[in-house]
Amino acid sequence: MNAAPADQIRLLDVQALDVRLQQLAHKRKSLPEHAEIESLTKDLTQLRDLLVAAQTEESDCGREQTKAEQDVDQVRQRAARDQQRLDSGAVSSPKDLENLQREIVSLAKRQGDLEEIVLEVMERRESAQERVSELTGRVSAVQAKADDATARRDAAQGELDAEAASVTKERELIAGSVPDDLLKLYDRLREKQGGIGAARLHQRRCEGCRLELDVTEVNEIRASAPDKVVRCENCSRILVRTSESGL
Repeated sequence: MNAAPADQIRLLDVQALDVRLQQLAHKRKSLPEHAEIESLTKDLTQLRDLLVAAQTEESDCGREQTKAEQDVDQVRQRAARDQQRLDSGAVSSPKDLENLQREIVSLAKRQGDLEEIVLEVMERRESAQERVSELTGRVSAVQAKADDATARRDAAQGELDAEAASVTKERELIAGSVPDDLLKLYDRLREKQGGIGAARLHQRRCEGCRLELDVTEVNEIRASAPDKVVRCENCSRILVRTSESGL
């Protein structure tokens, strides 16, 4: 393949822009905010799970407290009715009076036991409410950090995307002036060779693979026409000759 030396030089400009695009893409993918957001998201998931568990416990305790208080109220009302019957004198049978008094005593004990249950449930509910409050605050704090990290990531990505768009436009402009067959060869080699399809020949060294050419190869390149597209024997990349090639 033949191409004007100036076209081959422009190929180096295209290569430099492609390298910059690779760097921008890598930088975008490697932004520290990505790992930060991932870590904060994991923390948020764990905290929210704990918060749901605490809220569930608080809700369960609330229902349990309501039930226990209703039980106390029922016993209290029954004891009040029995006491009213006792005080009214409506029960005259000694045996019935004894049974009624015994029931009032039993209800008083039952009420005391139930009130102990209510207090115990209230303590558990208060503890759960404190846990809910604590976890709610922690979730809010971590969410604020995640939002800040997301905003910083988005801003950084926006800057990188803007630069990438500018470089892409410049690349299109320069690549448009390179012969199609040369550009297709370059693109094919770039895909196969890790993003580098063309390299400068500098002081008899290929800047693509960083290996120095042997004497035979240097002589062949020196004898070839200026418009001949030469390739590196070691890495197969297009070798672009300049005044500093050492030929």
